[in-house]
Amino acid sequence: MRKTVLATLVSLSLSASFAHAQQSPWTGGDDLPTNPLACDATPAAVTAKPYDGGTPVNAPDRKGKTLKVVDVPKLVGIGYFTATSKGIADAAKEIGSMDAKTDGSTKANIDDQITLIDNYITSGVDGILYAANDPVAIAPILKKALAAGIDVVGYDANSTPDSRQWFVNQAEFNGIAKSLVDSLAAEIGENGAFAIVTSTFTTPNQARWIAEMAAYQTKCHPNMKWLETVEAQEDNILSFNQANTLINKYGPELKGILGMTSVATPAAADAVTQAGKCGSVAIVGLATPNAMKPYVGAGCVKSVVLWNPVDLGYAAAYVLRAAADGDLKPGDTAVKAGKLGELKVINGSEILLGAPFVFSKDNIETFDF
Repeated sequence: MRKTVLATLVSLSLSASFAHAQQSPWTGGDDLPTNPLACDATPAAVTAKPYDGGTPVNAPDRKGKTLKVVDVPKLVGIGYFTATSKGIADAAKEIGSMDAKTDGSTKANIDDQITLIDNYITSGVDGILYAANDPVAIAPILKKALAAGIDVVGYDANSTPDSRQWFVNQAEFNGIAKSLVDSLAAEIGENGAFAIVTSTFTTPNQARWIAEMAAYQTKCHPNMKWLETVEAQEDNILSFNQANTLINKYGPELKGILGMTSVATPAAADAVTQAGKCGSVAIVGLATPNAMKPYVGAGCVKSVVLWNPVDLGYAAAYVLRAAADGDLKPGDTAVKAGKLGELKVINGSEILLGAPFVFSKDNIETFDF
C-alpha cells in the first residue's frame, strides 16, 4: 500500500514538473491585444480611430502666448533623457514662445514623478511634458493637471489616453518589436535561445514592446527559445548583475540578450565582454549610440535599435505648442513639427515620430547622442 501511494506521489510530482517545464516563461509583456507585423517588409495598414485623449478644462486662450512648460521624464542623469531634454530645449528656443525646463528624480520612481507633477500643478504651469514610469499610477495626477486647464503631452512612455491630450510615440510598438527580433534572429539563428533585461514589468512602453515581440517571434521565428525576462530598474549595476546572472545560469544555451533600455543594453554588453563571451552571446537592444560605440567598435555588438531621442523631445514640444494654440485638435490627421516636417496622427491621439533605426558599425560613428 505504501509503495503504491509513494509511486502515485512520484508520478504526480513528475507530471507536475513536466507540465511546469512546458509552460511558457514570463515574458514581461502586458496583456493588451497585439498586432504583429508581417514577417516580410509589408507595411501595416493604418486604421482610423476616434480621438481618445483628454481635454484641459476651461483652459485660457494661449494662442501665440509664451508657455511655461515643465518636462518630467522617467528620471534624469542618463544619456537618453538628457537627449530628449535637449530636443525640448532646442524646440523651445526655435519656437520662441516657450519657457521649458526639465525636472525629475535620479531614480525611475513613479511616486517621485507624481509628487513633482503635483508641485508644478500647484505652482502653476501652462504645459506638462512627461514620460511615464507607470501608465496607470500616473493617470490621476495628469487628470488633475487637465482639470486645472493645463495642456498635457506625453512622450517615450504613455499613460492611459484619457489622462493626457496627445502622446508622441517614438515608433509603433510592433515596428520596434520586429526590428529587435529580426536583428536578434539574424545573429543567433532561428533556433537560438535568448533572454531579456528590462526595466520593470509595469513600465508601459517596455511591456508593450515585449508583448509585441512575443507575438512577432511566435509568428515569424517560432523556433527561437525565450528563456526569461528579468527586471533591472534602469540601474546600471543591477543591469550588469542581471545580465551576468543570465550568462552563468544558462551557460552555452544562452545565445543572445535583448536590452530593453538605454541602461540595460550597454550594461549587458559590458557583462558579455567581461565574461569573455563576445561572439558567443549576441547583444541586441535599445540604446543610445554613444553608449554602444565601444562595444560596436570592438565587434561585441552588431545591432543597436533606437530612434533619435533629441527628435523625440523636439517633437513633443512642438505638439504641446500646437495643442495649446488650437492648431492640433481631435480628429486631425497630422501636425507640423518644425524641422521634422509633418508628423502623422495614429491610434486616435498618438503622434508618430517615425520608423526605428538600426545602428551598426557602418553608421554609428556619424551620430553623437
